[in-house]
Amino acid sequence: MATAQTTALPVQRREVDGSRAARRLRRTGNVPGIVYGGGEEPVPFQVDARELRHTLQHAGAVLELSIDGAGGTPVVVKELTRHPVTGETIHIDMLRVRLDQAISATVVLDLVGAEDAPGVKEGGVLEQVTRELTIEALPGDIPDSIHYDVSQVQIGDTITVEALTAPSGVTLTDDPETVVATVTPPKLQAEVEEEIEEETELVAEAGAEEAAEEAGEEAGGEGEGGDEGE
Repeated sequence: MATAQTTALPVQRREVDGSRAARRLRRTGNVPGIVYGGGEEPVPFQVDARELRHTLQHAGAVLELSIDGAGGTPVVVKELTRHPVTGETIHIDMLRVRLDQAISATVVLDLVGAEDAPGVKEGGVLEQVTRELTIEALPGDIPDSIHYDVSQVQIGDTITVEALTAPSGVTLTDDPETVVATVTPPKLQAEVEEEIEEETELVAEAGAEEAAEEAGEEAGGEGEGGDEGE
């Protein structure tokens, strides 16, 4: 069972020599990373960027990490850091896991069917407030994402975590009252935007008046100083 749920990822052990070495590593087409947990010492590693990208695209939640050709260790991605401009992975943290012990993880919440929702067809604005969910599950049961069908939502509806159904073997641990999405009336949306614009104009006018008063006070102070000097 574990073999069918894991994908092998070969990596090489690396020495930690600071950010300059990490940048050199990335220029050669590799990504620095580290694996920790499971009662063992953390191990820094490097992995081919293309192989990592391909593996993450086609693998499930659990990977079989092989360091320098050694036997594989079940791991999950704990944190993935991307470049803010290119979106390329620049560092990856992995956590050793046991396939028979549940762990906490974060998964993407995907709202589907929005184009068919009556509230959206009538001009309502569907806003997704929560984009990730915290779950507990065995490593092999962690889904890539959790889907929620919003094709029946109406204007004024508010969806909370309580309305979601977790896949088999998965427990949602977020507060059930956490808001997932809302459908806002189009008129209300326009009023909110208008109020924001009005508040922005008032703040700008107040700032201009304050600046003018300060300028007048400074000019008056300079004039008094000049009289004393004469």
